[in-house]
Order: sequence, then structure tokens, then C-alpha cells
Amino acid sequence: MNNTLSAFEPFPEPPALILEYIAARSTKTAVMDGPAPWDLGALTAELTEPMPAWLDSVCRWLNGRYAWQPQDVIPPCWSQHEGLAYEISALAFARGDAYTEAGSSVIWHEQYDRFLTRMNKTLGKAGDECRVGKHEDRPARFQLAAWPTTAQQHATVPGPAGRVEGGAR
Repeated sequence: MNNTLSAFEPFPEPPALILEYIAARSTKTAVMDGPAPWDLGALTAELTEPMPAWLDSVCRWLNGRYAWQPQDVIPPCWSQHEGLAYEISALAFARGDAYTEAGSSVIWHEQYDRFLTRMNKTLGKAGDECRVGKHEDRPARFQLAAWPTTAQQHATVPGPAGRVEGGAR
């Protein structure tokens, strides 16, 4: 008899450095009070370095197991979509916790479904092009460019008694 379940690939393991970091953060006598490992923007350069390769393997695993429809494919340019990188990281770490109990794994699958909804909202029409390897820069760049820099904003914010700070008086 052929066991068709024997071909199932395991979920990619986080990098050893990240596993060591998680272990160091979770001990009762932890002297380390660093950021959560899924908070990519808060990690040190050393901890961030192995993440792209692991998260790429996570995306490939998710696509291979769950992406039955085109809109379910995480595009190969996921790392160029900063919001997606944060979400994929959180989803990947949540999966490890979710598989400790059957009910938790069902919840993780619901989280994955919500991730797909947010991913498609984020990518919008550009998602179709991204999924076939034709990534373009952020479509909203023209709208974001209208925001003043922090320095410009602080120079024109009204101060006490309606005065404009940083400008001529």
C-alpha cells in the first residue's frame, strides 16, 4: 500500500540564530529584553540577516501547499512589499505556536485566510504583475510623496498661541 501522506514536506525551520534568540528571550532568568523575532524592523542587523532566506522558503512552502488560485500566490517580490514582509514573518512564527494543539492550527488557517485578503488588498491590481515577476515600485508613491518630510512638517506646525514655529516671526 502506498502512503500518500509521506510526501508532505515539513514547514521550514527558523534559522538557528533566531531559535537561539527566542530561547534566550523565553527563559525565566532572561537578561535579554529584545524585540519579538517577527518584528523585522526592530531586530538587529545580525538577527535580520538570516530572515529573508527563511521567509522566502516559508513563502515557497505556503505557495506550494495552499496557492490553488492565482490570487493566493505570494509573489516572488514579497520582500519588496514591506508590509507583506512583516505579515509573512508574523504568520510564520504564529504557525509554530499553532501546531501545538489541533484547535490552534484551525485558527492559524483562519489567520492565513485573512492574510491572503490583506495581501490582495495591499497588492491591488499590481499583484497580477508581481506574481509573474514584473514588480513595479509602490503604486501609491505619488500620494506618499505629497507628505512633507518630518523637518518640513515641524517647521509649519502651529505652536502655542497660533504661532508658526521654525518660520519667520
